[in-house]
Amino acid sequence: MSGSVVKAACVQVNAGTELEPNLRAAGDLVRRARDAGAEFITLPENVGWVVQGRAKTMERVRTEAEHPGIPFFADLARETGAWILGGTLHVLLDEQRIANRSYLYDAEGRIVAHYDKIHMFDVTLKDGEVYRESATFRPGERAVVANTPWGGVGLTICYDVRFPYLHRALAKAGAMILTAPAAFTVPTGRAHWHTLLRARAIETGCFVVAPAQTGTHDEGRQTYGHSLLIAPWGEVLADAGSDVGFIVADLDLDRVAEARGMVPSLTHDRAFEVERLGF
Repeated sequence: MSGSVVKAACVQVNAGTELEPNLRAAGDLVRRARDAGAEFITLPENVGWVVQGRAKTMERVRTEAEHPGIPFFADLARETGAWILGGTLHVLLDEQRIANRSYLYDAEGRIVAHYDKIHMFDVTLKDGEVYRESATFRPGERAVVANTPWGGVGLTICYDVRFPYLHRALAKAGAMILTAPAAFTVPTGRAHWHTLLRARAIETGCFVVAPAQTGTHDEGRQTYGHSLLIAPWGEVLADAGSDVGFIVADLDLDRVAEARGMVPSLTHDRAFEVERLGF
């Protein structure tokens, strides 16, 4: 890190159904991103595995104390000396429910924050794709801003991107960077991914760092890819396209104050009431 600038990376993976090979592939890309100069390296949602259905998930899931992915990323952070956002891992909470949990590790491998996905992806798409995350996962109940050497980092996950109030709350609580590890579907990705993430950056005056899954997974599920690094004024600094790999960009944190100074919308909230007329 140099002054107010941090070099950030998004690692883009195509996770299969088994944890160990997925971790090895992700770890190799993290090392390559570190060799490229990245100091803050982020990985996608479901980095441990992508499987379809509750039964397959319950077969694989482990408690936090027993999950191999947690020490794996801690060791990787110590090895590389980088801060790592370890995508999301599935953590068993009780016999019925799982957390979709994002962990942030410092350069010494310590967990400095974790966040459980708040908004559940319960949707039915036009092409017949159906997702019911709430059948397996327990929604989180707290928003999280973590202190880092370069400023506050607000943690979100995938479907959270559709809820502007969460990102606004994170920015008001001190976030200068918003992370959005994701496994976006292809139909919703093509239609909304870039627009939603650029909007969250513009609305909050934050950098947005959005590592994503890509390609074809278990039972033919497809994810959109296009991991993004976005500046507070809305410019896309890097786009990973559809290939497995990584992207890097310098995040100049002075640009956060610059964007918010030009359009200080975070300070312009006003109370109002909604009238329903003619119903």
